[in-house]
Amino acid sequence: MNVENAKAQMKKGVLEYCILSILSRNSGYASDIIRELKEARMIVVEGTLYPLLTRQKNAGLLSYRWEESTQGPPRKYYELTDKGREFLNELDTAWNELVEAVQFIRKK
Repeated sequence: MNVENAKAQMKKGVLEYCILSILSRNSGYASDIIRELKEARMIVVEGTLYPLLTRQKNAGLLSYRWEESTQGPPRKYYELTDKGREFLNELDTAWNELVEAVQFIRKK
Protein backbone atom coordinates (compact mmCIF):
# COMPACT_ATOMS: atom_id res chain seq x y z
CA MET A 1 0.00 0.00 0.00
CA ASN A 2 1.24 3.49 -0.84
CA VAL A 3 1.56 5.67 2.28
CA GLU A 4 1.36 8.90 0.27
CA ASN A 5 -1.99 7.79 -1.17
CA ALA A 6 -3.28 6.94 2.30
CA LYS A 7 -2.18 10.34 3.63
CA ALA A 8 -3.87 12.10 0.69
CA GLN A 9 -7.11 10.22 1.36
CA MET A 10 -7.01 11.19 5.04
CA LYS A 11 -6.57 14.88 4.13
CA LYS A 12 -9.31 14.68 1.52
CA GLY A 13 -11.67 13.30 4.16
CA VAL A 14 -11.29 16.35 6.41
CA LEU A 15 -10.94 19.06 3.76
CA GLU A 16 -14.58 20.14 3.82
CA TYR A 17 -14.44 20.33 7.63
CA CYS A 18 -11.31 22.49 7.39
CA ILE A 19 -12.96 24.85 4.88
CA LEU A 20 -15.96 25.36 7.16
CA SER A 21 -13.62 25.90 10.11
CA ILE A 22 -11.68 28.58 8.23
CA LEU A 23 -14.86 30.36 7.17
CA SER A 24 -16.28 30.19 10.69
CA ARG A 25 -13.78 32.88 11.75
CA ASN A 26 -14.25 35.30 8.84
CA SER A 27 -15.69 35.41 5.37
CA GLY A 28 -13.06 34.45 2.84
CA TYR A 29 -11.99 34.70 -0.75
CA ALA A 30 -10.90 31.44 -2.40
CA SER A 31 -7.25 32.52 -2.51
CA ASP A 32 -7.36 33.26 1.23
CA ILE A 33 -8.78 29.81 1.92
CA ILE A 34 -6.13 28.14 -0.25
CA ARG A 35 -3.36 30.13 1.47
CA GLU A 36 -4.53 29.05 4.91
CA LEU A 37 -4.86 25.42 3.84
CA LYS A 38 -1.34 25.52 2.41
CA GLU A 39 0.01 27.07 5.62
CA ALA A 40 -1.51 24.12 7.47
CA ARG A 41 0.07 21.75 4.91
CA MET A 42 -3.39 20.72 3.67
CA ILE A 43 -2.28 21.57 0.15
CA VAL A 44 -5.14 22.17 -2.24
CA VAL A 45 -5.54 23.88 -5.61
CA GLU A 46 -8.35 26.00 -6.98
CA GLY A 47 -9.58 23.10 -9.09
CA THR A 48 -10.19 21.15 -5.89
CA LEU A 49 -11.52 24.02 -3.79
CA TYR A 50 -14.20 25.47 -6.06
CA PRO A 51 -16.25 22.24 -6.41
CA LEU A 52 -16.20 21.86 -2.61
CA LEU A 53 -17.32 25.47 -2.10
CA THR A 54 -20.08 25.02 -4.67
CA ARG A 55 -21.27 21.81 -3.02
CA GLN A 56 -21.31 23.49 0.40
CA LYS A 57 -23.15 26.51 -1.03
CA ASN A 58 -25.73 24.29 -2.73
CA ALA A 59 -26.26 22.47 0.57
CA GLY A 60 -27.06 25.78 2.23
CA LEU A 61 -23.92 25.77 4.39
CA LEU A 62 -22.33 28.79 2.70
CA SER A 63 -23.45 32.00 1.09
CA TYR A 64 -21.36 34.45 -0.89
CA ARG A 65 -21.17 38.08 -1.84
CA TRP A 66 -19.28 39.95 -4.53
CA GLU A 67 -16.82 42.70 -3.60
CA GLU A 68 -15.01 45.04 -5.92
CA SER A 69 -11.26 44.52 -6.09
CA THR A 70 -8.53 47.07 -6.70
CA GLN A 71 -6.51 44.32 -8.40
CA GLY A 72 -8.88 43.12 -11.09
CA PRO A 73 -12.40 41.76 -11.33
CA PRO A 74 -14.81 41.56 -8.38
CA ARG A 75 -14.11 38.82 -5.86
CA LYS A 76 -16.52 36.26 -4.45
CA TYR A 77 -16.34 36.08 -0.65
CA TYR A 78 -17.81 33.04 1.08
CA GLU A 79 -19.27 32.91 4.58
CA LEU A 80 -21.07 30.40 6.75
CA THR A 81 -24.85 30.49 6.96
CA ASP A 82 -26.67 29.67 10.19
CA LYS A 83 -27.16 26.16 8.79
CA GLY A 84 -23.42 26.02 8.10
CA ARG A 85 -22.61 26.96 11.70
CA GLU A 86 -24.95 24.28 13.01
CA PHE A 87 -23.40 21.74 10.64
CA LEU A 88 -19.89 22.76 11.74
CA ASN A 89 -20.88 22.30 15.39
CA GLU A 90 -22.03 18.77 14.56
CA LEU A 91 -18.76 18.11 12.73
CA ASP A 92 -16.80 19.42 15.73
CA THR A 93 -18.53 16.86 17.92
CA ALA A 94 -17.96 14.08 15.38
CA TRP A 95 -14.29 15.08 14.99
CA ASN A 96 -13.69 15.00 18.76
CA GLU A 97 -15.34 11.59 19.00
CA LEU A 98 -13.22 10.30 16.11
CA VAL A 99 -9.98 11.62 17.61
CA GLU A 100 -10.83 10.02 20.96
CA ALA A 101 -11.62 6.69 19.27
CA VAL A 102 -8.37 6.68 17.30
CA GLN A 103 -6.36 7.63 20.38
CA PHE A 104 -8.03 4.85 22.33
CA ILE A 105 -7.20 2.31 19.64
CA ARG A 106 -3.60 3.56 19.28
CA LYS A 107 -3.00 3.25 23.03
CA LYS A 108 -4.12 -0.42 23.17
